[in-house]
Amino acid sequence: MKTALQALALILLLATCSAPAPEAARLPQSIPDLPPPRAFGAVEVTPPQRSNAQMAQDFMDLSFRMESGRALPVFTRFEGPVRVGVAGRMPPSAAADLARVLARLRSEAGVPVTQSGGGPAQITIEFMPRATLAGLVPEAACFVAPRVSSWADYRSARRSGRADWTTLTVRQQAAIFIPNDIAPQEIRDCLNEELAQALGPLNDLYRLPDSVFNDDNIHSVLTGTDMLMLRLTYAPDLSSGMAPQDVAARVPGLIARFNPRGGAAGPVYVAQADGRRAYTDAIERALGPGAGVAARRTAAQSAVSVAEAAGWGDTRNAFDWFVYGRLTAGSDPDTGFQALLRAASIYRGSSLTALHSAHVDMQLAAFALSQGDAEAAIATADRALPQALRAQNAALTATLMMVKAEALDLTGDTAAARALRLDSLGWARYGFGSSEDVRRRLDDIATLSPARRFAKQ
Repeated sequence: MKTALQALALILLLATCSAPAPEAARLPQSIPDLPPPRAFGAVEVTPPQRSNAQMAQDFMDLSFRMESGRALPVFTRFEGPVRVGVAGRMPPSAAADLARVLARLRSEAGVPVTQSGGGPAQITIEFMPRATLAGLVPEAACFVAPRVSSWADYRSARRSGRADWTTLTVRQQAAIFIPNDIAPQEIRDCLNEELAQALGPLNDLYRLPDSVFNDDNIHSVLTGTDMLMLRLTYAPDLSSGMAPQDVAARVPGLIARFNPRGGAAGPVYVAQADGRRAYTDAIERALGPGAGVAARRTAAQSAVSVAEAAGWGDTRNAFDWFVYGRLTAGSDPDTGFQALLRAASIYRGSSLTALHSAHVDMQLAAFALSQGDAEAAIATADRALPQALRAQNAALTATLMMVKAEALDLTGDTAAARALRLDSLGWARYGFGSSEDVRRRLDDIATLSPARRFAKQ
């Protein structure tokens, strides 16, 4: 039997539950047939806000190193127009999301990329069941590989070295592999990130507050900074095969031309400094599969130690407190809550991390609900909702709305609660996928409410 504490831990871990919620926690009112997924409109893009000097260093760190830490000896990109093809069973929502991201890449980044329409393609996006992908690459939600055009091609190439990015001198062929039985939002997020990496930088940096090139997964659609990185990648002044020092000599002038408002001075983080590999390894252990919660919590503590020993006061330090808080909430709610507050205080210190603050606020609103503090839950959800919508994060939006609806029920405003809960369902269908997953999330959040927990006691 799932307790309220378990449900809180579930939400804080951003996971789904395999067991049914206890009957006492189920919504008392009937939930109608769920609506179709809601769709977002145009992305509201914020121009890059950080100094050009820092973003020039970011570009070099992103372009000449893999996520694993392996160096890339030369600069690579596609030379000439890039056509994108689709294979496998494409989910209905993916067509519009693909068209939208390709249009943005052309208009905002100047990348010459189009959908192939059935003809030859330089990049192939292949959709497949999640079990198929996980059976071969269990650690990846989706990924891109070079020099291959299909899943079968990748299977034969992966052990031969042919699909090794470090051996490229120019990009000519790549394939992106995405599950077709996950939530529409997850598919959209995969399209954004994997297309960006197929075309441009291959690395991820935890220090970046405003980019999908960050494994914290806070940003899920391409940002203004991401488009600047891709515009730099396809600048006429650069070409495949260039050595790092030659690219580094040209990037400052290019970025000044593309982003004339970014000339302000600011801190410049040095590549591979400050224990970055140790931090990354600890975070990956904390978030990765295969380890128990206690081991993951220990790993999160290690990440906190690395960040604080290095004197980081940026998104890295906030993110490790965020992860530690999520992992601790189930066993020690007070400690988990204080860790989340620590993350929130760091995130709120910068205008670049408003979305990060919204993710923490979702956790804090859930905690307030579990404590019966309806007013705090409502106020916290209200603070986060505009950022969630602006970032086009339907899962976060729906969860905030559901938490607020339960809090409204606690205040006695059942009519407003029901209206808000119903309004959340379209976002939930896009963010979580199936009706079963949506109903499970409703049940999990209902379990947090003291009124539901004690209804049958």
